[in-house]
Amino acid sequence: MNTPLLEIEDLCAEVCGKQIIKDFNLTINEGEVHAIMGPNGAGKSTLSYVLCGKPGYAVTSGSVRFKGKDLLAMSVEERAREGVFLIMQYPVEIPGVPTTTFLKHAVNAVRKHQGLPELDTMEFLKMVREEGRLLGIDNEMLKRPINVGFSGGEKKRMETLEMSILKPDFAILDEADSGLDIDALKVVAEGVNRLRDGKRSMLVITHYQRLLNYIVPDFVHVFADGHIVRSGNKDLALELEQNGYAEFVKEK
Repeated sequence: MNTPLLEIEDLCAEVCGKQIIKDFNLTINEGEVHAIMGPNGAGKSTLSYVLCGKPGYAVTSGSVRFKGKDLLAMSVEERAREGVFLIMQYPVEIPGVPTTTFLKHAVNAVRKHQGLPELDTMEFLKMVREEGRLLGIDNEMLKRPINVGFSGGEKKRMETLEMSILKPDFAILDEADSGLDIDALKVVAEGVNRLRDGKRSMLVITHYQRLLNYIVPDFVHVFADGHIVRSGNKDLALELEQNGYAEFVKEK
């Protein structure tokens, strides 16, 4: 029997007083990869921000349970330590903070939460350099401030590197293909696929089917007007690529 990792029931959420998420329901079991596709403005990114606890996104009703715990009662930091991770559509720049310093603190915070010994500097550098090599990230990039001066593709590779070393139980990819050329897309997808182990789960949010050629989902959901309006297997993504989202968009 599959074990639910994430259970969302009748979730409603608003931003600046406007309801964006409307009676949203979704269960993701261990090891499953779900893709959410939909038109602009449907609320896809809002859903990712609500799950990660971004300030300004207010849940008005419903529940979200992660590993059987109340996710909505957790702080942003608690959610991250519990194993929730977000690859952002627009990764932020953090001037003055070296990438290796940030990553080392993040990794050791998670390890401490899990009751594991912290990595010393040499252990960490060996791990991060090896993971970076697989993603085409050289040592000089690792020394630079987080995402400062990086191209869009470099930022997405860095986000994938962070995911690779944190190894979250549940990863949300919010338009991870945005701004990537085909070579960078393949590298990022390979990094994501290396984490698929039958236990770790993912939610892939995208407009386009092309990403799903490389990160093949178990389930595809059409997201419109704040909730899921249709679900299917990977073939649904091909149908959407051909026909678009017009049938799911209500006339205003």
